[in-house]
Amino acid sequence: MDDLHKFDGIVKQLQKKFTDIDQDTDDHLHGLLYSKPITYWDYIQTDALLNLQIQRTTLPDEMVFIAYHQINELIFKMILWEIDQLAQKENLEVSFFENKLMRISRYFDMLTTSFNIMREGMDVEQYMKFRYTLTPASGFQSAQYRMIEFASTELINLIDYRFRKTIDRNTPFEHAFEHLYWQAAGKDYNTGKKSTLLVNFEKRYKGDFIRFMQTYNTKNLWSRFKELPKKDQENTDLIKAMRHYDYTVNITWVIAHYNAAKHYIESGTGDGEATGGSDWKKYMHPKYQKRIFFPELWSENEIDNWGDDLK
Repeated sequence: MDDLHKFDGIVKQLQKKFTDIDQDTDDHLHGLLYSKPITYWDYIQTDALLNLQIQRTTLPDEMVFIAYHQINELIFKMILWEIDQLAQKENLEVSFFENKLMRISRYFDMLTTSFNIMREGMDVEQYMKFRYTLTPASGFQSAQYRMIEFASTELINLIDYRFRKTIDRNTPFEHAFEHLYWQAAGKDYNTGKKSTLLVNFEKRYKGDFIRFMQTYNTKNLWSRFKELPKKDQENTDLIKAMRHYDYTVNITWVIAHYNAAKHYIESGTGDGEATGGSDWKKYMHPKYQKRIFFPELWSENEIDNWGDDLK
């Protein structure tokens, strides 16, 4: 071919790429001779993905329930991917911070509106039958959602209000873990005994959570925001993005989840209890726990009335 010289620049770039990682360029070029062209289904792993929906019953709408929650977990993964970029970013700038926050918020906006799939997309009678096969599992046990919380704010903002005065930055992570706001939803209020829901959750993820809490102790979104120069912390657009994210995650999305659960649990066809046995109303409704990632960006009145106007 007379036009091989057109590829000289690309070949030089490839040589540099492989030299930089101590690899032989010829070996990699030979590999290209035998590699297969990529296809959509191989790249996306479509067959594997579509075989992950395993029903426990013969009720058709259980498929909706499974697929919907798997989609949520994929979106949670995308959210954590964006947060990690903010956490690791050197020389953090306002524009980068705001851009990532709005990406994350859009994911939660999508999650919020998607609850109509759950609320209107499943037959109540079918749900109230197959849900009994899920006991004691619960959406409460989404580890990625807990990680999003840990990565969004300082740990003190996730501690049960009753114990915040007894916990500070010197508190061991193991002790703080036992006083996270969601622990109360998995414990008997009178005895403090942990439910099977919580025991199973901690057995699987507690070690991962402790390590994650340690990693994001000073790299969470709120800590990174406070690292910015004072001028940047006062940036109107960034503050707006921070507040939007906080409100979206801790009020808008939560209340959409609450209303979807209420639609089925209080339908009159079951016992009115969550599958995991948690006090789902007090756990889910934002006015009780007042989960707030960035408290200093809200007025005292806004905090006092957090979630009060929502039903």
